[in-house]
Amino acid sequence: MKNRRNRLVLSWGLVFFTLILLFFACFTSSALRLFFTGGFHPIVVSKRSILPMEVVLAETSATPATISIRETVIFPDEAVVFLKYPPSASLFIKDDINCVYLPPNSSQPQLQLSPASLDFYNENHQIVRCGLPPRGTIMSLAVKHNGNLSPGPVYRWDSLAYEAMIDRDNTTLVFVKGLNLRGGKIADPTKFKCVFGLNLDKPKFVLRTDVVSVAQEIVRCRTPLSILNTPHRFSPTFLGSFEVSVRVLGRRTLNSIARLKHHQSSPQRLDHVKQHKLCVCTMLRNQARFLHEWITYHTRVGIEQWFIYDNNSDDNIEDVVGSLVDSNYNITRHLWPWIKTQEAGLSHCALRARESCEWVGFIDVDEFFHLPKGESLYDVVLNESRANKVAELRIPCHSFGPSGLKNVPKNGVMAGYTCRLAAPERHKSIVRPDALHSSLINVVHHFHLQSGFKHANMNRSDLVINHYKYQVWEVFKEKFHRRVATYVSDWQQERNVGSKDRAPGLGTKAVEPSDWSTRFCEVKDTGLRDRVLEMFTDPVTGSLPWEDEDQRVMRSRA
Repeated sequence: MKNRRNRLVLSWGLVFFTLILLFFACFTSSALRLFFTGGFHPIVVSKRSILPMEVVLAETSATPATISIRETVIFPDEAVVFLKYPPSASLFIKDDINCVYLPPNSSQPQLQLSPASLDFYNENHQIVRCGLPPRGTIMSLAVKHNGNLSPGPVYRWDSLAYEAMIDRDNTTLVFVKGLNLRGGKIADPTKFKCVFGLNLDKPKFVLRTDVVSVAQEIVRCRTPLSILNTPHRFSPTFLGSFEVSVRVLGRRTLNSIARLKHHQSSPQRLDHVKQHKLCVCTMLRNQARFLHEWITYHTRVGIEQWFIYDNNSDDNIEDVVGSLVDSNYNITRHLWPWIKTQEAGLSHCALRARESCEWVGFIDVDEFFHLPKGESLYDVVLNESRANKVAELRIPCHSFGPSGLKNVPKNGVMAGYTCRLAAPERHKSIVRPDALHSSLINVVHHFHLQSGFKHANMNRSDLVINHYKYQVWEVFKEKFHRRVATYVSDWQQERNVGSKDRAPGLGTKAVEPSDWSTRFCEVKDTGLRDRVLEMFTDPVTGSLPWEDEDQRVMRSRA
């Protein structure tokens, strides 16, 4: 009887998907909207929410453009609203909207505030950051001169499927919070199922598929053939209509805002020539003022492309990145609002970088590759990976302290901090993304590799990372805000106070020790500083290219 019910659900699903594919092949999108008006709506709505009101914008076409709230995600310190736009609509600017907080069953706001920020998220979507709704209120957005949008479904950030993409082997990768799996370990895939559908609240109209692998916060699923075999499988509109989530057997399906995307690529041989030899992936928050130095230096030593995952910055990083792009640096900024997901974010970045990059380094903005012998980074990587099947280089890190400074050094990080701990702390990696294990397991510092590949440990005399970890207090205290890694406790929490991730002896409060400027200083190390001054100092002004304009003027007058 149980098998019969399973066959019945599957049959319903196949019939439903067949009908959908026929509709996409035979009707225009406007005809689809007309058809679905009286019946099933392919718009994801929570069981407890109402269908969003749509803002109608004037257009030259006969069909007006509509903008709606797709969903809202509640984080510990903010609410993030996802706005959905039709392809023809102009995007809002911050001054166009307000965050509004409504009493139940009322259209009159109890509170109305300007949003903290508004940003482009991905194709036809923006995200709006608002303050948390007061208890007993419903949060929405008010469009100036057009009234309120009705709230969409609301989800918690820590139990949610938030990204889904079809990989080049036709499996689907789902990025999720809430599985609570052990770090660095592969879990039993038979305990999970993947769920695909136009509305996951309607179990009769979903397809369930087997899980290929599950580790940390990434689930690799078999993609339904009814999706793979349609001629519309590369259409963002078609794929974007499908929700994807994960069900733990014996428990409910996780809430989802993950819409299906296609990673348009095909498997490639390791000897396939990529567009770029060396790239870098990083995740950051409020590090805009350090980007110019970090990117200028690393470009000179051989990095060709940059993937920046912006984890909720509010320091005008988009302007800094835009200025660097205008200066012909190859940088993409990818908005990544998901907190405590550094491992998943780096895996996501590895997939994107895989298409154009032979090697990818995973470092933070306070970490700099130092080549003591003056070689190019790519030459060192090539020499060290000549051994058969070496696909990851592990590079030791020297941790630098405040070096006697109490203010941010005007001439930059590399020239300013020159005293460090004697022994290396941990390592970071440069990897061949084509050789990563299909589970995409990483522990921030390194990835798991496919069977048959191996890593090599770099000698510090050839390549080392200068990690400016313990900077002046003004910079360092930002680490108390929130740690980005999934398996690292936030510093304000009482647990794991002795973790190596923390600064020794600081406890859980962001209170500057009186001797902070002299801590973490065991070895004077000016190697990278000397090389930077030789490579970048302007012979006329004596300044470095990343110094502020005011500082350059002061130097030129001295």
